[in-house]
Amino acid sequence: MELEMRVGRVLRAEPHEKARKPAYKLWIDFGPYGVKTSSAQITELYRPEDLVGRLVVAATNLGKKRIAGFVSEVLVLGVADAEGRVVLLVPEREVPLGNRVF
Repeated sequence: MELEMRVGRVLRAEPHEKARKPAYKLWIDFGPYGVKTSSAQITELYRPEDLVGRLVVAATNLGKKRIAGFVSEVLVLGVADAEGRVVLLVPEREVPLGNRVF
């Protein structure tokens, strides 16, 4: 299977209180592909209010996964910094929502 990555915009972010590791529940708009949900362990560098409105890159074809009672439909992508904290992968300028990353 080929990994499909697309650009979306975070519409809503809130703490995922039931998750074993600190995480946020995200609702992400992928334009023509609709709004998808994600449970993301990005709490060390980001606050929920700072995530709303941000563009993110997500793997969109990995299937749904239930994480502590919350359905995660996409995997938001990031890379670890020198201290192991997740830094989001983001486009460096505005692009249409739902665009495929290649």
